[in-house]
Amino acid sequence: MKKELGIAHCGLACCLCSENVICKGCRRNGFQELSWCKDAEWCEVRRCGIEKNLNGCYECEPMKCRKGLYADKIKARTFAEFVRRYGIEELLDCLECNEQAGIVYHREGIMGDYDDFEEEEALIRFIRTGKR
Repeated sequence: MKKELGIAHCGLACCLCSENVICKGCRRNGFQELSWCKDAEWCEVRRCGIEKNLNGCYECEPMKCRKGLYADKIKARTFAEFVRRYGIEELLDCLECNEQAGIVYHREGIMGDYDDFEEEEALIRFIRTGKR
């Protein structure tokens, strides 16, 4: 876990991401300059956050949002909702405990143990407890 990378504006766990080894996390430089990010220009969630001058989607209503990656996948919006309710540090602590217990963020490509959920509240319980 690279705790210093923290949580992305959208809620995804930069601290656990294995997708891009040169990534510095999307919270760096106020979310404005992301030259290392191949997705920065088209990221609808990033644009929305900049337009609304948010520190992260957790300052809005992530559970109601269906923009960009929130349209089909519940992981990012549920992670953002977790931060809205409990704070970034609590999410980082839970993810660290879960990682130590063998829960994997990216198992195959970008899919892992946090992706096999159909209901947000079930995923929140899993994040908090590490149990299905």
